[in-house]
Amino acid sequence: MRLSRILMALTVGLAIVAVPTAAGAAQPQPPATTSTPQPPPDYPPATPSLTANPTTITIGETVVLTGTGFGPNEIVDIDVTVAPLAAAVPGQAPARRSDGTTVAMVKVDYSQPQPAPRHFTAQTDANGNFTVSYRPSDIGRITFTATGRTSGRTASTTITVLPKRKPHLPVTGDNLGTPLKVGGVLVGAGVVLMLTAFGWRRRQRFGMTR
Repeated sequence: MRLSRILMALTVGLAIVAVPTAAGAAQPQPPATTSTPQPPPDYPPATPSLTANPTTITIGETVVLTGTGFGPNEIVDIDVTVAPLAAAVPGQAPARRSDGTTVAMVKVDYSQPQPAPRHFTAQTDANGNFTVSYRPSDIGRITFTATGRTSGRTASTTITVLPKRKPHLPVTGDNLGTPLKVGGVLVGAGVVLMLTAFGWRRRQRFGMTR
């Protein structure tokens, strides 16, 4: 009897101890989290652009270049290419050949002591924008191409540089002949008046002596 009671007590005790363990095992466990490598942050999507103000200038003036949509706080390389004007420049008279045909003439201004650089750089701000000034020393169509060193983004714009206009001075033809003719008439009239006055005074003197 005692042995059966002892076995019964052990069985009940083991059952009581096993109940919490089974209850804990029955509870759902949270899913295991796995860490996946995240890609490095990239520049925000944007379309780079480069604008010039003004787009047509006279040699010696300055143009302002504005870039947007480049990488934040990066260096932008700007390359300059020059192409001659294809047509006659407004305000410049064409030169005439011996056969009667004409050709457009473009005069080069050497007032700027140093030629403008064909390559320079700009620094963008935190938003990927920059502003820089440029003073061309060549006449023609100038193209600026900006490329971000880090982002690789590129944009371009083109301006037209015209020569300085010179005042039109009458040097030949009717423009010069007309003033000469008027001056000759005035000189002739002055001579006639002087001779008339001299003759009148002479007659007066002879009249008084008689």
